[in-house]
Formats: sequence, C-alpha cells, structure tokens
Amino acid sequence: MTTIGDITSYLGRLAPLDAAEEWDNVGLLIGDAEAAARTVLTCLTVTESVVTEAIESSSDLIITHHPLPFRPLARITADALPGRHVWRLARAGVSLYSAHTAYDSAESGINAQIAQRLQLVDVAPLRPFELHDAASHSSPGAGRIGTLSDSIPLRTLADRVKRSFELDHVRVAGPLDRMVARVAIGCGSGGSFLEDAVQCGADVLLTGETTLHTILHGLDAGLCLLLTGHYASERFAMEHLAEQLAAEFPELSVRAAQAEQPPWRLW
Repeated sequence: MTTIGDITSYLGRLAPLDAAEEWDNVGLLIGDAEAAARTVLTCLTVTESVVTEAIESSSDLIITHHPLPFRPLARITADALPGRHVWRLARAGVSLYSAHTAYDSAESGINAQIAQRLQLVDVAPLRPFELHDAASHSSPGAGRIGTLSDSIPLRTLADRVKRSFELDHVRVAGPLDRMVARVAIGCGSGGSFLEDAVQCGADVLLTGETTLHTILHGLDAGLCLLLTGHYASERFAMEHLAEQLAAEFPELSVRAAQAEQPPWRLW
C-alpha cells in the first residue's frame, strides 16, 4: 500500500524542503502521512474548481505549487477564503503538499527545467546560497543563469520562448534587435532577481511577471526582460511532475488538474 508519506518522501528527495525560502510554507500542509494514497492531483494553485475536481475524482492528495494555507489562518470556516478550501479538503479527506520555492530552486526544479527548455549552457544559480549556508542546503541556490550557444536578437529569443511555452504572446521589454546571449531565469514573480541578473552580467531576465517599476529599473540598467505570465512560467512543471510521479508510482492514478486554467484571456 502506497501512503501519503511515501509520496511526500519522494517529493522531499526531488525538491528538498531545506532549499525553500524562509518566508515560505512548505511540506505536508493538510492531511495524514500514514493514510493510503490511490489518486493524486497536481496543480499550480488551489482554487474552487481544483478543490471540486479533487473531491469529485476521489483524490487522496493534491500536490500544489503555491501553498495552502500560505499564511496562518485565524479561522477555518466555509464562508471565507482560503479557509473554505481547507475546510472542504479536510472534510473530504484530501491531503495537500507544497514544495513551492524548494521546487523552484531544486537541481531539477522549475528554473532548471526552463534553462533546459531554452538549451542554455554553463547553467548556474542566479543567487547562490551564502557560503556559510551552502552546507546546510541541498540546492546550490535560487534562480538560474546560463548562456545561449550563439548570440541572437531579443525578438528571436522571444519567439523561442513562445514556442517552448506554447504561447501566442510574451511581454518584451527592450529593443527587439538587441543581441542577447546571457539569460537569467526566475520563474513566477521573479522581479526580486533583477539586481542578481544585472550583477551576473545577464542580457535578459526571463520571468513570469513583475512590476512596471522593476521593468523600468531593468531597462535603465541595460537589462531586457521577457515575461511569460506567472501561470505559464510554472504550470508546465506541475504537468511534468505528474508524469514523474506516475512513472515512480505506477500503482497510482496521477494527473495534472484539468479544471485549472489561466485566470485571464487576451481580448
């Protein structure tokens, strides 16, 4: 019998939680590690539709990228979010696990997967852990930076990103004919990596989303930016994780949540 704990132990080896940021909330957040597991759902974010899908499919475990709860809850009731999600999952016996920033930074985590998709070489952490902390972390650091095999125009890199993420559009900040080779990566909301990207001599920072002022600061510093959207920069990795889990635990039914979609559309 496969247990929730068996699955979370595997996830802990894949993305050791010691690499998570101090402010993060990671690990088994809802549930019983000794409970049996048969059906597993992966998702980027726990929403009402994902909770409903998990319950209707009799899922035993949700593996979400974004934690639930993220911050301590003063009350867990059905009349307010996010407590309603916690209440519904607990009543249905659905456990929930999140690795979040630990999965971002893992050796085969989201940022590393993006670097691989873009065929970067000489890939290294964008923000290495401090020397006095390195021995206590399983990951070498956060974000990634690498180099393209040849310098290419920013527009060509933008097209490559669109194909890689299967997107119709990306947001581009910087001259489209600017030649770029050194690419910094910070999935999700990665504006906090801007100074690291500048210090590492990056030509462009690829992230999901950031603020207007961060973009302007980057341009003033000579750094171009490519923004895929937060959802696109991370959802693919949860689909990949479902495939990994299915291969590791063939006795389980594992899939990425079908109800999860980007919360916006281009019009």
